[in-house]
Amino acid sequence: MKRIFLTLSFAACTFALLGQEAPRWLDRAAREQAYPAGVFITGFASEMLRPGDDVAQAQERLKKEAQKNLSENIRLKIEGSTQTRDKSVQVGGKELITSTYDASVQTSSNVEITGVKTDAFFDSRKREVYAFAYANKYEVAGYYKASIAMLVQQAEGLLHTAEQLEQSGEKAKARKQCEALAPLLDKVRYAQDLLTAIDAASSDGLQQGRLEALHSKATQMQARLAQGVLVYVESREKLLGADVDIATGKVKAELALKGCSFVEEEAQADFRLRLNVSTRQLSSNGAIVFCYADAAVELYDVHKQKAVYTDNISQKGGSSSQDKAGRKALSDIASKISEKINPWVE
Repeated sequence: MKRIFLTLSFAACTFALLGQEAPRWLDRAAREQAYPAGVFITGFASEMLRPGDDVAQAQERLKKEAQKNLSENIRLKIEGSTQTRDKSVQVGGKELITSTYDASVQTSSNVEITGVKTDAFFDSRKREVYAFAYANKYEVAGYYKASIAMLVQQAEGLLHTAEQLEQSGEKAKARKQCEALAPLLDKVRYAQDLLTAIDAASSDGLQQGRLEALHSKATQMQARLAQGVLVYVESREKLLGADVDIATGKVKAELALKGCSFVEEEAQADFRLRLNVSTRQLSSNGAIVFCYADAAVELYDVHKQKAVYTDNISQKGGSSSQDKAGRKALSDIASKISEKINPWVE
């Protein structure tokens, strides 16, 4: 009796699986009625089960295909409305930089829309797999409105920090804040395009005015920071009593490689660099003459109104004559000076 009951139970389960009721979304007309285009964004995919294919794996593959199809129309709308945004910036009457922000145009395979639900169905008699992806436009639009507001707030915070750093003369740190700001603005642009593509009536959630103000301020700041750190140099340099510019010239050249620019007036500078360099003969062994270069160095932060680095540095140089030895010492001491002050002006 138990064996008969088990057999009947197994047969009933098998019948239930084989005769599983097909979902409404399988029929196109029913799908369009249940998920109207005015309220939902949808994607559909179907495929015959491949020989040796696992049903569960096939369903997962078709789910991804349905999601891809859902995002295809959205992608095309985004791609059609996305444009490169260029701005030439005028600072002090001169064009200093052209800043470009590109909203991210993504392919249909990687457009990600939050709030998408996906179902799958396997018709065992037809050996066919189906998948249906759908999302409520209003729910998705609500998410992206909130996302845009959050991203704009984060961008405003970064810009505020960058402005404070710029005002305190920390241009390198300010530049890093601007570098972090750019991808945030790109995310906002993309979210705006996505929101518009999903629901054209959602312009109230675009934060357009705040974003344009952010973009303008950020572009202006990038233009200013692109000039690099401005340095005013005061120097007095002697080679065995004669005025030269060997160490000073090399220090300026090495600072220029770091992005520094030099000004003629201290009031325009971020830093004032004072160098007092001279040489003295050390010794001679007959064939080789040795000289020392001595330098008093002061790096003054104009914004903070204080000296950030002071030191006395010496460097030995040797050559076949006193003049050559002195020049060698001056050249070598320049590299030492640059190495010491680089952390402050980068």
